[in-house]
Amino acid sequence: MAAFIFDMDGTMVDNMMVHHRAWQIKLAELGLKMELEEVRQTIHGKNEEILAKLFGDRFTPEEFKRISWEKENAYRRQFISELKLIDGLPDFLQKVHSKGIPMGVGTAAPAENVNFVLDNIYGLRNYFQTVVHAGMVSKGKPDPQVFQMVAQGMGVPIEECLIFEDSPTGVETAHRAGCQVVVVTTTHSKEEFERFPNVLRFIDNYLHLDDLLWQ
Repeated sequence: MAAFIFDMDGTMVDNMMVHHRAWQIKLAELGLKMELEEVRQTIHGKNEEILAKLFGDRFTPEEFKRISWEKENAYRRQFISELKLIDGLPDFLQKVHSKGIPMGVGTAAPAENVNFVLDNIYGLRNYFQTVVHAGMVSKGKPDPQVFQMVAQGMGVPIEECLIFEDSPTGVETAHRAGCQVVVVTTTHSKEEFERFPNVLRFIDNYLHLDDLLWQ
């Protein structure tokens, strides 16, 4: 593989259940009660697209932005005390960097959440040649635009990139981009990925991945 692309939430940091709980609370405030498992299974992608799918034209675009900000602000307040990279990732990033392999981030998270992670973990941002977040794309996952933009930013053909993801939506996005995936099982079980032919392997941390540096 010529380059690595990382999703962020659930892939670099184990934060998806915090996101799911924040969504559950915010949606309940808006009159839509969902079980946590339903949130886990269905709430993926850009916030405004999620809200439009759930509520149609009940809210204006400005109200969607406000609701999204409130949900993400609640998530950041809750997660700041737990913020750390998944086990083994700091050493893995350093090894990849030392090999001269380009790395990028392609995430459905808004810019504020990307900055929250990349700027609160010392030195993390320096590993990545390019970062693409929700505010930079016109179509959210599973459209492959986000990964295509990361590959373009690194100057590497998208089909030569290995993608690290944690969700079925993310793996579908990678499949549409023509990429293989390493799945991080922070939130979803292996069985939830059975329909995808592009899964290279499953991991629950980034220890013992040196063989990926020689492919």
